[in-house]
Amino acid sequence: MNMIVPTLFDVLLSDVGPPGSTISQIQAEKLFLFFKEHPLFNWKNANNGCEGRADAICVLLDAWNIPNYKGWVFGGAYLKKHMGALKQNWKYHVAPVLPVMQDGQILLYILDPATAGSLQLIDEWAAAITQVPHSYYFTRQSHWYIFPGKDIGTSKWNTRNRQNRKWMIQCLAGINGLSGTGKARLCFNKAQLKNITAAFEKAKRYNPVATPREGYIVKE
Repeated sequence: MNMIVPTLFDVLLSDVGPPGSTISQIQAEKLFLFFKEHPLFNWKNANNGCEGRADAICVLLDAWNIPNYKGWVFGGAYLKKHMGALKQNWKYHVAPVLPVMQDGQILLYILDPATAGSLQLIDEWAAAITQVPHSYYFTRQSHWYIFPGKDIGTSKWNTRNRQNRKWMIQCLAGINGLSGTGKARLCFNKAQLKNITAAFEKAKRYNPVATPREGYIVKE
C-alpha cells in the first residue's frame, strides 16, 4: 500500500546551507517556553500576522546571537497551482527555525506555539498543518520578511526594512495594518503601538538562555 507524503521539501526555494553554529536541545526548549509565555505574543490569534511574529522572534534571536532561520510552508494550490492545501485555510505559514545539535546531528526545529505545544522538526511541522497533499516547505534566511505577491522566486523576496518593521509591531498588537479595519485601528491605538515598541526593545536586552557567566543582560 502506497502512503501519500503530505509535504515535500522544495530545495529551489531554500537558501540555507549547513548551519555554521547550533544550540542545544535544552536551549531550544527553553526558548520555546520563553516565547510561548511571553506577553508580547498572542499565539491564539493564529489567523493574523504569522510573518510578523516570526520576524519579531528572529530579530530577538539575532540580538542574543542565537542562530536562526525561517521555515515556510505553502499549500500546493497556491505555490504550484495544483492540488494541496493547508489547515485554517492558510495559503502559507511561516515560523522561526532553530538549528539544534542532537546526538551528533544538526536538526532543524520549528518554534511555533500557534500550531503546537512543543518544538517540532520542520518536516513534521509542515505535515501537521497540511490539510490536503501536497504542501511544500523550505528554509530561508531570517532577514527575508515576506515573498512577492506574484513571483515567489529565490531572489525577489522582500527583506527587512522600516515599513515591515512597522507591520511587525502592528502584528504584535493584533492589528492588520493593510486592511481597512486595521488602518482605522491604527489611528486609535498609537499609545498601544508605542508601548509594544518599547517592550520589544526591552526584550532585546534579556537573553533567556545565556549562562550566568555570559550574563542574561545583553550589553549594548
